[in-house]
Amino acid sequence: MTTGKSDPTSPSFLRTVKAVAWSFVGIRKNSEYREDLAQVNPFHVIVVGIAGALLLVGGLIALVHWVVK
Repeated sequence: MTTGKSDPTSPSFLRTVKAVAWSFVGIRKNSEYREDLAQVNPFHVIVVGIAGALLLVGGLIALVHWVVK
């Protein structure tokens, strides 16, 4: 019988998003960093990192356009 919860050591897309978000901020406990390193999928990290960078740049461009107008 399954409880619907995934194995805590399996890669999770949400955990990857949280790890990349913390990386953008630049603060993270070393122990949590090591847990993330062991539990995230490298492909997910690349995809989420590129998407996050695009959102950040797009947001900055939109902010500049809004301020200039």
